Amino acid sequence: MIPLTAVTFFRIVLGVSLVLVVASPTDSLGDDITQVESFIDQFCMDCHSQSDAIADLDLESIPLSDVDWTGSLSSERKLSHAHADPLSDWETALKRIASRQMPPADADRPTDDEYRRVTEQLGRVLDAVALASPRIPRVDSLRRLTRTEFQNSVRDLLGIEVDITAWLPKDESSGGFDNITVGDLSPSLMSRYLTAAEQISRIAIGRPVGTPMGINVRLPADLTQERHIAGLPLGTRGGTNIRHTFAESGVYEIAVRLTRDRDEMIEGLYRPHDLDVLIDRVPTHRWTLKPPKGNRDDTLIDANLNIRVPITAGPHDIAVTFVSQGDSLLEIKRQPFDSAYNRHRHPRQQPALFEVSIVGPLTSDEQVEQTRNRTTTNTPSRQRIFTTGPQSSAVDDQIAAADTILRRLARVAFRRDVTDEDLLTAMTFFEDAIDPNRESDLGWRNRFDLGIERAVASILVNPNFLFHVESPVESSVERSVENLDTPNANVEDSIDSVKTSLVRISDFELASRLASFLWSSLPDEELLDLASSGTLSNPDVLSAQVSRMLSDERSRSLVDHFAAQWLYLRNLDAITPDLRLFPDFDENLRRAFRGETASLFAHVLATNASLLTLIDTDYTFLNERLARHYDIPGVLGDEFRKVKLPADSHRGGILRHGSILSVTSYATRTSPTIRGNWILENIVGTPPPPPPPDVPTLKEKSALTAATFRERLALHRQNESCAACHALIDPVGFSLDHYDAVGRWRTYDGEHPIDASGTLPDGTDVDGVEDLESSLLENPQMFVSCFTEKLMTFALGRMVTHHDAAAVRGIVRAAERDDYRITSIIQAVVASRPFQYRSRL
Repeated sequence: MIPLTAVTFFRIVLGVSLVLVVASPTDSLGDDITQVESFIDQFCMDCHSQSDAIADLDLESIPLSDVDWTGSLSSERKLSHAHADPLSDWETALKRIASRQMPPADADRPTDDEYRRVTEQLGRVLDAVALASPRIPRVDSLRRLTRTEFQNSVRDLLGIEVDITAWLPKDESSGGFDNITVGDLSPSLMSRYLTAAEQISRIAIGRPVGTPMGINVRLPADLTQERHIAGLPLGTRGGTNIRHTFAESGVYEIAVRLTRDRDEMIEGLYRPHDLDVLIDRVPTHRWTLKPPKGNRDDTLIDANLNIRVPITAGPHDIAVTFVSQGDSLLEIKRQPFDSAYNRHRHPRQQPALFEVSIVGPLTSDEQVEQTRNRTTTNTPSRQRIFTTGPQSSAVDDQIAAADTILRRLARVAFRRDVTDEDLLTAMTFFEDAIDPNRESDLGWRNRFDLGIERAVASILVNPNFLFHVESPVESSVERSVENLDTPNANVEDSIDSVKTSLVRISDFELASRLASFLWSSLPDEELLDLASSGTLSNPDVLSAQVSRMLSDERSRSLVDHFAAQWLYLRNLDAITPDLRLFPDFDENLRRAFRGETASLFAHVLATNASLLTLIDTDYTFLNERLARHYDIPGVLGDEFRKVKLPADSHRGGILRHGSILSVTSYATRTSPTIRGNWILENIVGTPPPPPPPDVPTLKEKSALTAATFRERLALHRQNESCAACHALIDPVGFSLDHYDAVGRWRTYDGEHPIDASGTLPDGTDVDGVEDLESSLLENPQMFVSCFTEKLMTFALGRMVTHHDAAAVRGIVRAAERDDYRITSIIQAVVASRPFQYRSRL
């Protein structure tokens, strides 16, 4: 074999066309190929032959033994459609076989041993192809920060927490995540970023200017405020706690409005109630609300619910809440609803907050002039920013101090070491503000702060901050070969890698990817120092950093940003069940649904439990509201806590959570089709194709339609274009039919007993959620593979394709050796080739 250096010399330096006889990547797997082809001939050709290619999958025209893998992969750009790529077709075939979806349940099916054997054999063949000719789908060199990433980055860069939703619009989702379609920056969005940068820099610097700023917090209309709400002091009920960072010290006005009915009457005001304002848990003011006497006129009851209080700059908790008067038994004939938020079906028994506004600082014109040169408060954000200061008022001293401050901030903001050119814009803004030739009534220290404020604003709109920037890959063939991290790489493998232009990303880009993945934020100083020294990509160092980052509280982003999108928790805000059928549903229950699922995922992450715990567990996380909804006694209070479940409980893993069950239902009823499709897409990873455009809608129940929903859906399946997909989807969805549209357990649907039986795509007979969970756990690789694909999509900011399938299989195999612990999966994703490499193509 010709040494690698010689190959490089002949092909690059001398420009000589060197012809090597390169063996096919699958030559050593002849037995595997023969047995796979025998399996395909026996079980697949009836539906996927050249003359009858169902779902456009023709396995006859691309037999494994005849595929020119190198040719097919290198000419991918010339392919007219996706199915012309044999790798894509064979990866699809492997996934359908591994999930036992093919052959169909009514066909001649292999034994479990045959399934396992062919899955391993075909997997080895496709892994060999991926090893010899690795490809990584293209990732945009510029990807804008999502709204969540922007907010977290501001928090970690400047030390302030702001609600960015007031300035930036929601990001559109693709592939289930909002960090995919962030490649553009429209002029209108840029204008919003400019506004946000100006406001954020002012809050962070805290320079006294005397110009009022305000926030307005409106509580959800269907929020029941009859009991204590988590985050507020004990002995209170209802209300809200507002965490806000004040830009400067001064007098602020806090105004409160109460909820009213359509006749503009204060709801629930039948006796006196005390309403408290607390600042950082310290009682500051109390109003006593009394119902008006005589002819009722509520016009002025909350007209004067405002106070002016001094508040220092920096972060504060502003709580507005009622003093609890205890619970009393309602003397009514029927059981009272858990909801109470309007006068018709759910009349409030006590008054509730509608909105709270905070405005300030409030100063007169004379006070404004005095304010402009007032000493600033040493807030946490100022401590984070002003790590040094000028030695004197001399311009050179101010510039030197500003250079130190801004260079450190820019290094973190830009996620790399910075140059003088990187600081040019920020320093220009700073020097303009402190220019001694410019007339100003500010003292030099306040002008220094003004310069830093403007410089920080310029950093927040700099493309190096707003975008994940990955430099264009060098076209050098030598770099592609030398940096290919392939086990047992040889000359043939290296030459194949040249065709793909596969290269390792820089350590700074690795740090950026890592922070975006685990924290949805910026890399910290420790990551940047390792990247600067070139040691971050060392496998041992990288693994240690992943462990450190997962133990950091910022990894909560994996719960709030990744899991919330993967498990559709963000969709809960759009769920509004029909209140005639589900009168107990309110915002409190919606929040409890989200809290249960988020708490379970956070617990699995914090304890490094097996990922399979999400499917099968004998505990869950409940508060009083959710426990009452689930008919679980003994849980009091609004705080979530881990609750051990009895063996016969209907609760446990995520498939039994009200969050999942409600977002996969209609407003009036359950939907086995939506539930089944959700499980196939988000748990199994084999979503069915979208329905054809001419499928008629399912008729609602009437005197002329079948009595049960199962019977109506069976009639719907008589349409040939529907039958194939619904045969996969419906049995999975019906296994959850004991849960209604808001996740409560039921044994009847109206007058009809629930029938949760069916046959899964793998031929397993199920009758309820327990059987479905058992089926998933018997073949855990499918769930773990699906989770890995979702995690990689989120980590890479792009859709996972068939070119990533080999990497996914490698991650699953590694996780299997560690009982599928979630940290093992995260570590393997970070160590994978798709995460650490990119393609120049």
